[in-house]
Amino acid sequence: MTSPVVPPVVSIAYHSGYGHTAVVAEAVRAGAADAGATVHVVDVAGITDEQWQLLDASDAIVFGSPTYMGTASGAFHQFAEDTSKRWFTQAWQDKLAAGFTNSGSKSGDKLHTLQYFQTLAAQHAMHWVNLGLQPGWNTTEGSENDLNRLGFFSGAGAQTNNDEGPDAVHKADIATAEHLGRRIAETARVFTAGRAAVAA
Repeated sequence: MTSPVVPPVVSIAYHSGYGHTAVVAEAVRAGAADAGATVHVVDVAGITDEQWQLLDASDAIVFGSPTYMGTASGAFHQFAEDTSKRWFTQAWQDKLAAGFTNSGSKSGDKLHTLQYFQTLAAQHAMHWVNLGLQPGWNTTEGSENDLNRLGFFSGAGAQTNNDEGPDAVHKADIATAEHLGRRIAETARVFTAGRAAVAA
């Protein structure tokens, strides 16, 4: 008799300064939920003990932050420092990790923020899940509406004009973030099923 399939648990640990990155976080949530995951969304600027426990119990954690001055926001950096309590016990070892970011420029040094997330994940001995998409908008037949229009591989990048609100987050970037959510949920399902099979 086979055991019932338990949905993977994906948590999104993010900070959003003006609401734009929250829109991207919601897209990641929607994609992961669409792929069958149980999803928790945690705003790290006001994280509670209960939310820390949600992260600890997750199969995957997706990090998200706007890119400010070439790196993640100060609030996210404070959260990252606070994760050192988990680092001491390796509480997040072998969880999956992924990341997303938003800035006002097409590049805006977003790659540095994604690499910062990758380093944070590596210090916790987590396994990084990349975007898994070829770049879009790089041929004469391409357009700004392509998935991964900004051409990132490490995670999901989004761009929103500095003089526009959260409702102006580009639809292609939202769709790209949804793809990341589905990918992390599907990968987590494989990992959790594999662990269950090894333990059986």
